[in-house]
Amino acid sequence: MAMYMLAFIAFALDLARRSADVTAAVNETASTVPSVRGTMSSNGTRSRRPDSPLTRVDTAAPQIQARQSPVLRVALALSVLGFLLHFAAVVTRGVAAGRVPWANMYEFGLTGSLLIIAIYLVVLLRLDLRFLGTFITGLVLVLLGIAVVDFYVEITPLPPALQSAWLVVHVFVASAATAFFALGFALSALQLAQHRREGRGEDLTKLKLKFLATLPSAVRLEDLAYRTNIVGFILWTFTLIAGAIWAERSWGRYWGWDTKEVWTFIIWVIYAGYIHARATRGWRGSRSAWLGIIGFVAVMFNFSVVNLFFKGLHAYSGL
Repeated sequence: MAMYMLAFIAFALDLARRSADVTAAVNETASTVPSVRGTMSSNGTRSRRPDSPLTRVDTAAPQIQARQSPVLRVALALSVLGFLLHFAAVVTRGVAAGRVPWANMYEFGLTGSLLIIAIYLVVLLRLDLRFLGTFITGLVLVLLGIAVVDFYVEITPLPPALQSAWLVVHVFVASAATAFFALGFALSALQLAQHRREGRGEDLTKLKLKFLATLPSAVRLEDLAYRTNIVGFILWTFTLIAGAIWAERSWGRYWGWDTKEVWTFIIWVIYAGYIHARATRGWRGSRSAWLGIIGFVAVMFNFSVVNLFFKGLHAYSGL
């Protein structure tokens, strides 16, 4: 958690540096391009021109090209170090328990937050999503902190229903799906902010979150979120099917309208609606982003509130 906190601070400093770059670029352009108060038209009226081509936001692409910075390399190094320490914690918990380390809420939070960082670092090998670092490390820091502080339990023997090979497959795939949904959530949140910036065409000198001008366009962010959520949806579909098969092996029925089963299906419906609406109904822009965000909120609700406050056959929080 200490490494993730330092990485979070370093990523936040990079965003601050991006905002400073935007301000510097605007000031430089304003000082090099002469201000034109107005020109006389053919009918004798005076028309005004903008003082600087950078004072209005380009709605098609980022306005300012982000530059590399040492603090970003430090942030990535700290993230990798945090991941290695985190991975060691998961492995040693599994060794101590003599089984896979995701049989209760503490272990699921420990493993799930590890997978969020792991998938983010793997995606960085193909796509430059370093601008997401603040949001990903911040989310992982919160989830890991809650798991350690509020959900920690001592190692206990598994109940009979969990003594199955499906524990290895079903819960791990659910954790991986949650990690992809978390990445899609971060992209959708930035997409909303970028969409608002582009739609309003705000003056860069008055823009509050100036670093947005260095990020990909809202259309690009939406495409990345869509592709990420599709992978999560495929994994969640497998989770739903595997859970039904496991339920039949353990309780003699595939579906019993248990609270956990119902919420797993609700999450599947939300993301299915997100994918279907965007592909066939033309739900683009902020509406698709809100569906992706609602889906991840439902995932977190399923993990926390349903596990803690709803009784059922899936009451394996360990608390």
